[in-house]
Amino acid sequence: MKYYIIAGETSGDLHGANLIKALKKEDPSASFTIVGGDEMQKASEERALIHTSEMAFMGFVEVLMNIRSIAKNLKKVKADILEVQPDSLILIDFPGFNLKVAAYAKKLGIKVCYYISPKIWAWNQKRVYKIKKLVDHMFCILPFEVSFYKQFNYHVDYVGNPLLDAISQYQPNHNFKRDHELNDHPIIALLPGSRKMEIAHILPEMVKLHNFFPLHQLIIAGAPNFELSFYEQYYGDYPIKVVFNQTYDLLTHADVAVVASGTATLETALFKVPQVVVYKANPISVYIARQVIKVRFISLVNLINNYLSVIELIQDDCNARTIADEVGKLLTNPEHRASVLENYEDLMEKMGTPGASEKTASLIKNYLTAAN
Repeated sequence: MKYYIIAGETSGDLHGANLIKALKKEDPSASFTIVGGDEMQKASEERALIHTSEMAFMGFVEVLMNIRSIAKNLKKVKADILEVQPDSLILIDFPGFNLKVAAYAKKLGIKVCYYISPKIWAWNQKRVYKIKKLVDHMFCILPFEVSFYKQFNYHVDYVGNPLLDAISQYQPNHNFKRDHELNDHPIIALLPGSRKMEIAHILPEMVKLHNFFPLHQLIIAGAPNFELSFYEQYYGDYPIKVVFNQTYDLLTHADVAVVASGTATLETALFKVPQVVVYKANPISVYIARQVIKVRFISLVNLINNYLSVIELIQDDCNARTIADEVGKLLTNPEHRASVLENYEDLMEKMGTPGASEKTASLIKNYLTAAN
């Protein structure tokens, strides 16, 4: 089988890589064409047509500012799909771009699979009708998504969460502190996201935490699509370090984390690190988002638990002073810290067990075989 897989951002790249590995086991003769990042390139042993670093734009204003780049990428992918003629197009989240590709593939008679549902339950729920029309098989990773789609009479497969796969494969680096010349002072992990524009808004507030916690080490989890110099412009003379491709090692050693809303909030919870969730973006983008979003929370931890399990600081609340107040509670108030860790236990029960990549690969192979 020929698979064409598209992931538009760093978290999708990780899940895409694990899916490729699982598909290789299910289908030893599989070939892959990818739009993704470093992890998918390694897993497929193919060069990405477009790298995720050229695609990850988030926010209404940010998308408008990069509309030409997005259109150019879309045109390039469509031409490539026409040439490759894959047996299946596998899309990973990233709906603004991927649903346009799905419409094109559908016209060509290519089977469309969607791994990691777009978050249409959060806003623009009418897009479910477009998904029903364009997507042959949807594979969901969040338990509440099954009931959401059911109310629209759309069958989906719940496969569990691929983060559990990634974490189960994690091999700790026992020399992490020595490799990065870290001392024995407690660590505050800073996870500012993987998109340039969100980092530009969030990281300047994060690094100011050094003024409030001078006896702690502040360590930034660097996204693989950026160089060290990109981060240096934000922390300047602060004694802060950046680690790349070692986020799980950083979380293993952290006392507390400050995390940009996204997949990383769930990863932090699964590593049982108390966290403060933050988000800040272009004010116009946030204003528009607040008008259309239909969920109570922004972090996956809170969404899955369906109650406030970790503190969320959004826009004006995402400032160094307020973040420091919440971090301070997690560091000095044992009851508050224990409460967050108890909330994580609820989360773990809802998340289930590893195996999402294998389940999805098996289902895709079976669906395609039955269709031929």
